[in-house]
Amino acid sequence: MKDANDRIRAAQMNFQLSVPVEPLAPELETLALDITFILPAMNESQNIQECIRWCLQGLKAAGVSGEILIVDSSTDGTAELALEAGARVLRTPPRGLGQAYIDALPYARGRWMILGDCDCTYDFRELRPFVEAFASGSEFIMGSRFRGSIEKGAMPFLHQYFGTPLTTWILNRIFSSRFSDIHCGMRGITLEAFQRMKLISSSWEYASEMVIKSVLMGLRTTEVPVHFFRDRNGRVSLHRRLGFWSPWQAGWINLRAMFIFGADFFLTKPGIVFLAMGLLLILPMLDGPLKIGPITFSVFWMLLGVTLTLIGVQCLFLGALSRVFFDFSGRAAKAMAARYPYNRSMVASLLAAAGGGGLLLRLLKEYIGGGLVLNSIEDALYTHLGVFGILLVLWAFMNFVFTLMLHGFLASTHGKPGDPT
Repeated sequence: MKDANDRIRAAQMNFQLSVPVEPLAPELETLALDITFILPAMNESQNIQECIRWCLQGLKAAGVSGEILIVDSSTDGTAELALEAGARVLRTPPRGLGQAYIDALPYARGRWMILGDCDCTYDFRELRPFVEAFASGSEFIMGSRFRGSIEKGAMPFLHQYFGTPLTTWILNRIFSSRFSDIHCGMRGITLEAFQRMKLISSSWEYASEMVIKSVLMGLRTTEVPVHFFRDRNGRVSLHRRLGFWSPWQAGWINLRAMFIFGADFFLTKPGIVFLAMGLLLILPMLDGPLKIGPITFSVFWMLLGVTLTLIGVQCLFLGALSRVFFDFSGRAAKAMAARYPYNRSMVASLLAAAGGGGLLLRLLKEYIGGGLVLNSIEDALYTHLGVFGILLVLWAFMNFVFTLMLHGFLASTHGKPGDPT
């Protein structure tokens, strides 16, 4: 297949640190395949051949064609054993689990990818649920150990009952998703979706990045149950090999990915709350102090309202930019360009600056006329209107800068600054 060979040649040029892939047989390079298993490996000689047999059994049982691509960074002969068992091998330096998938993608020849570990902890013989989901139109398929089975001793207590449930809950809250096991290592994705996803995470956070982008891209997503086994043949898991802090570090960098890609969650809704609180303090006092029971709301309360309002506006603007920065479907860019059209936003900034400036001029007139002293600062109408004028001027400047940034970003990423009207 010409496209497959073109991808391989391109990969050999782009990935300078990788040596060319070693195919099972040259004549297979032109075959169109259904499934490509992409399995990173680091010193897995104990189980690599049994894992490959499981993959081949899974392909046969599901009635699909496929290949096993081992992304190997081993020093114990894993690559040679994998080739002997019928896999293809891509030799790469040890640069992280996420980077292994990035390196392997250009070499994959199947239309559907199955990702996983090659240590026989995931049962690749149970491939049919993934194939059926792909055939039904799913673009991203998450395996779920909690909906399948977890062999006793396969997951440390803290991983099973604290770390994985907690981080899964956090991701679901931030992105309004319904995953049950975001750290499951066995997952499936179409080649086309994988290419569009453009993974950037080189380490453990690739797991969260894939899940997050599947949501942001609007991929057709489903979950299937998988079986998770404990380590075999005396194997020690990579986390245990790396030490006590390794799982905590993995959890932290996954949270970092969630917070960065989900920055809008911490901005837009809180921004609406701050904005509403601020306006509730400001608007009732435009014509002077307001007394409710024993409390008198005066200009100092208005200043608090101005502060809350500006915080809210800033959060809304940053939230909008965040949505555009991490827009993998194109919908957010169109929505923001329509919500903040350049010409109307600029006119709004100009009118607000003019209105606010007029109110401040009145305040300035009173200040100069009073001998550079403001009398009755809390009760005077001009003081309250002047505070509102300050808000209008500051909002005008913030809206001006935000509009420039938004349309500048749209121009740099979409070739045009959006609808100018």
